[in-house]
Amino acid sequence: MKRVLVERELTDEGPRRQSGSRKPRRTATVNLAESPLTWLHARGHIDDRQYDAAERLRADWERAQLSPRVTMRWDPVRTRGGPDSGLSDTERQLAARQRFDAAVAAAGAGLSDILWRVVCAGEGLPDAERALSWPARSGKVVLRIALDRVASFYRIA
Repeated sequence: MKRVLVERELTDEGPRRQSGSRKPRRTATVNLAESPLTWLHARGHIDDRQYDAAERLRADWERAQLSPRVTMRWDPVRTRGGPDSGLSDTERQLAARQRFDAAVAAAGAGLSDILWRVVCAGEGLPDAERALSWPARSGKVVLRIALDRVASFYRIA
């Protein structure tokens, strides 16, 4: 996996101390190339089955070319093997779209929002929770339930 490491400030500088100096800044090294999904998996918030289900869903999202575009793209998605081997490029795209729609439907109406935002759009959980007007730290539980349903749809043991 490619790593793009940058230093990010965690807190503001804060008030001046009595002696006139400011508190030292707290920073952390952040990998910008790491997806929110990979971050959750690496820290044990989702298990291997849920991670595999999310990767399958994201792969179908990309094969179906569902991400927004500024202009039309004429180049086909190049895929090898997998469940769509032997199909034409258009048939592969349609099959991936059907699998994606069925997997999201299997997750359920109330769960598909957080699933799409984190897995397909690549939003972090706090951003997705804010966008959906959910309480903080509630998205992780809902995402795990949605990923369990998607894993059952894809028959991931």
